[in-house]
Amino acid sequence: MAVAARKAGRAGAGAANKTTPSKGSKNGATPNSPQFDKNQDLSAYNDMLLIRRFEEKSGQMYGMGLIGGFCHLYIGQEAVVIGMQMATREGDQVITGYRDHGHMLACGMDAKGVMAELTGRRGGLSKGKGGSMHMFSKEKHFYGGHGIVGAQVSLGTGIAFANHYRENGNVCLTYFGDGAANQGQVYESFNMAALWKLPVVYVIENNRYAMGTAVTRASAQTDFSKRGLSFGIPGEQVDGMDVRAVYAAGQRAIEHARTGKGPYILEMQTYRYRGHSMSDPAKYRTKDEVTRMREEYDPIEQVRRRLLESWKLSEDELKAIDSKVREIVNEAAEFATHDPEPDPSELYTDILL
Repeated sequence: MAVAARKAGRAGAGAANKTTPSKGSKNGATPNSPQFDKNQDLSAYNDMLLIRRFEEKSGQMYGMGLIGGFCHLYIGQEAVVIGMQMATREGDQVITGYRDHGHMLACGMDAKGVMAELTGRRGGLSKGKGGSMHMFSKEKHFYGGHGIVGAQVSLGTGIAFANHYRENGNVCLTYFGDGAANQGQVYESFNMAALWKLPVVYVIENNRYAMGTAVTRASAQTDFSKRGLSFGIPGEQVDGMDVRAVYAAGQRAIEHARTGKGPYILEMQTYRYRGHSMSDPAKYRTKDEVTRMREEYDPIEQVRRRLLESWKLSEDELKAIDSKVREIVNEAAEFATHDPEPDPSELYTDILL
């Protein structure tokens, strides 16, 4: 899983640091992308495929009424979180918004626990009381899942302040979307992080439509990598559909933050294939656009192609990986539908007053 990808990622660290990723790759042909070795490609493929299959199953279970409330799927954006996790080290933290299942799996959280939380069961990672948007794992350094748009940015900045205060050398990866990038607390956080040179990397997952409005209609400055310039925060745009480009940019940004130079902004240019949430029919874009993105830019297909063409894996070997991933996801779904619901006595536990 993602822990293996992180270890594999370190193997190619030297070469990746020398490259500058560019946006808008097509069919895996990003100019100057760092080259992965076979183990890195295998790890990235496995981890991204796990997220994809998990989210597909989550969508099915939501349609069957087994998952209630809000549910935001990460399908299409898998390269962002996997590439970033490959660039981290043990102790680095992650905090994100409500499109969070992929981040949980990338951090190494158990698929059974994630799925059980989605179905509100006792074995869920928040004991069945947090649902899709509010899961946590102190063990895996994952600090949520947050339902309030942009709220995680100030919280992630606070985590970075704790790292700075404790001098522990850790970096907090703080994820938010193009919609949240227009929230006021984001810029208050930028100011504090820059003033105190906090070890935080702000990862803006620009999937182009926020809740349903194109960035060109909602943002005066559509180059989100420039959003920190007035605070002196460097940033760059990254092809978020190419896991290699994400990994290279992640290394640069994390090294910048870890060595006392302060915050860094990465705008990941990515794309979600599904609607904003399960209740969104996504009529604000054409089917042709979604089909084109899937066929020409899919992050998993890019790695799959390299495994077949560069590393000479067979179709049967790739089918075996898919079969194993599906087995993990099916076991998680089985557990999540048969695990008991929380006891009513749990209603007021784990609540801070």
